[in-house]
Amino acid sequence: MFFTRRFFVVLAVVFVLYLASYAFPVCYEAARWLICILLYLSAIDGSYWFGFRFREGRLGVLVLFVLYILSLGYLEYRLATPPIFIVLVIGTLIGWILLWPSIKRSETITARRSCSDRFSNGDENEVRITVENRLPTPVHVDIIDELPDIFQRRDVRFPVELKRGEKREIVYRLRPVRRGVYHFGRIRLFVTSPLGLVTTRVTDGQPQEVKVYPSYLMLNQYELLAAHHNLTELGIKRVRRLGHHTEFEHIKEYVRGDDYRTINWKASARRHQIMVNTYQDERSQQVYSVIDKGRIMQSAFRGMTLLDYAINASLVLSYVALRREDKVGLATFSNHFETFLPASQQAGQMQQLLESLYRQATDFGESDYSALSVHLNKHITKRSLLILYTNFDSVVGMERQLEALKYLSNRHVVLAVFFENASLTTFAERKPRHLSDYFDQTLADKFIAEKQHVVNLLQRHGIYALLTAPERLSVDVINRYLEMKARHVI
Repeated sequence: MFFTRRFFVVLAVVFVLYLASYAFPVCYEAARWLICILLYLSAIDGSYWFGFRFREGRLGVLVLFVLYILSLGYLEYRLATPPIFIVLVIGTLIGWILLWPSIKRSETITARRSCSDRFSNGDENEVRITVENRLPTPVHVDIIDELPDIFQRRDVRFPVELKRGEKREIVYRLRPVRRGVYHFGRIRLFVTSPLGLVTTRVTDGQPQEVKVYPSYLMLNQYELLAAHHNLTELGIKRVRRLGHHTEFEHIKEYVRGDDYRTINWKASARRHQIMVNTYQDERSQQVYSVIDKGRIMQSAFRGMTLLDYAINASLVLSYVALRREDKVGLATFSNHFETFLPASQQAGQMQQLLESLYRQATDFGESDYSALSVHLNKHITKRSLLILYTNFDSVVGMERQLEALKYLSNRHVVLAVFFENASLTTFAERKPRHLSDYFDQTLADKFIAEKQHVVNLLQRHGIYALLTAPERLSVDVINRYLEMKARHVI
């Protein structure tokens, strides 16, 4: 049981009235009646606490309740005549009887948590709490959900007013930034008595485990917007295809805007109307996400590591590639070659990718690109698009890995994806206030220019490069993939 601030105010008032009744005899009768009323209300209010506790240990709580009434009765008897004492005791018992149906059925306040058993990393995930008041009176309830420790949040407290028999649903959202298993505790309900003198705690809901997987919510967004031909809302551009596609699809009637060079004259003569050939992108091409798990991918942005951004982007890209009937695969490495999932377009490939990406963790060693190039050329015999997620901080760091990248690009199309330093970009765009700010911004501009120089050097050696910010990674990678498909680079 917890006494509220209001309880101590009432206690102070009773004490002051008690002293006043002796200091000012003329006020004795009025003070006595006020004290009796306050004690009576306290008795009714206290019966709520006993009602809640009764189902946990009935005999012990019943004894406490009797002692509680007798102690109040003694105080009232000292200040009031016996008939008033009888009325107060009867009133207290009435309060107990009103709660008895709920106590007998162990029905008080119930709460239940409902959420998905899988959370999407880096996205807002919805959690619902359903709370129901089964008491015969309205109550004020403070609801506290025991979140996984990793969130370190202290603001998940929801005060609600519940009418008799009312059911209320509370919705809040959590944004995890690490993959793994998260443990929810139970739901704590702090129920305040009708007069606000006493608060009691009720524990409900069950502990729950939730697995945090790489971001899959964007897959749902992509599928929904693709169905309505509205992918531009995600930032995915419409790419103009260059030249004719190599795979014929079907013949259709000419509509305004079709390329006149695709007119099928023989079919037009047979049907007596203009018919055109339609083509589709080449299918069954192999697209591999190659993820660097070394220490350079441990840098964080908005609470998530670059590795997690790369994992999320590779999952979305694989989904897009599968929808375009390409084969998708996965390779990860650090100081040695680790995961390898051969490219496929079978129905269970996305689930295998999801499970493989879920288990990845940063290795704080130095990444070995030489071992990577040897293993990839050994395991991947068909010319493929290799999308390499890594991070080059300087030209010197890139040049150490250049030979291995050139070796890979001799047999495959390599797209190196690395990250802008968001903090440096923000700092460089800030308006300088002092002379020292100009020096700092000059250094920031130098580092930004060096990143762009890395892009130019890679492209000069026949390696495609993409420099992007972490929050734009998924969209930029998809756009570059679609552009390379349209230009028949793969």
